[in-house]
Amino acid sequence: MSHSTVDTDGHEQRGLILDFAGVLTASPVLVHHAWCVSEGLAPGAWRSTLNDHPEGRRLYTALEIGEIGQAEWNEGTAALLGEHVDPVNLMGRAWAEVPVARRMVALARAARAAGHRLALLSNSFGLDPFNPYQHVGIWDLFDVHVVSELVGLAKPDPEIYRVALDLIGIPAEQCVFVDDHAINLPPAAELGITTVHATDENAAVAELEAILGVTTAFVT
Repeated sequence: MSHSTVDTDGHEQRGLILDFAGVLTASPVLVHHAWCVSEGLAPGAWRSTLNDHPEGRRLYTALEIGEIGQAEWNEGTAALLGEHVDPVNLMGRAWAEVPVARRMVALARAARAAGHRLALLSNSFGLDPFNPYQHVGIWDLFDVHVVSELVGLAKPDPEIYRVALDLIGIPAEQCVFVDDHAINLPPAAELGITTVHATDENAAVAELEAILGVTTAFVT
């Protein structure tokens, strides 16, 4: 059962629940545009294939909840992008140059150092052969990992937020959830979790510093 907890300084322990892509990384949009051009595709081909093409959307949804693996997804999606597109490590090639969100990572480190508990709550885009979490070096930041592929649920399904709360062991009212997609926030808010819509890294970090009572040490 969840219960109120207090850290060693006498302050209330909070739960910080972070999305991955677009929160712990920079927005991937421009990187994906550049990658598409390097592959001889239209700049928006990646996003339109994954979001708008019926088969592309079906494949991505199946990948998110672990119905297919990344290697199978690579094969199917490469064929949709174009016959000249190499399926080998397709996801890894598209994501390789997306940078980590260094200020947000510094905030997460400060929160953990202050005694708060951290959970990763991420809709997966596959773990093998390309593991995005290991690639940017954030996996070990977290006490709890809730990755949609591993739990068979994806945001905004309310159940995945309940899984995160159960694992983090902090009451919803003492947790804050950060996501760059507005559609993923209401199910968390309905459980009593404070939500932050991350549309700008600096603004989101400042908001979290105020909520959590931490100062982010960040060196440019």
